[in-house]
Amino acid sequence: MLIVAAAAALSALAACGERSQELGAKRVKADTPAHTGGQAAYNAPGWNAGERASWEQQLRTRAQGQNEYSRSPAAAPQQ
Repeated sequence: MLIVAAAAALSALAACGERSQELGAKRVKADTPAHTGGQAAYNAPGWNAGERASWEQQLRTRAQGQNEYSRSPAAAPQQ
């Protein structure tokens, strides 16, 4: 019985030490459009920072590379 009481006391004390789960800083939304670019190290090859049409083409190319229908052997042209 003493062990149960000690375990209950420890769990009650552990609950008092819980940290706050609130975020300290608010996230600021970027004011610049996505196509203006970021760090050059993370830019995809063939993409020109600041050019919207190039950015949209890069997104289409990336999406097509993830499309399972275009990657399947059945969709490959017959030779």
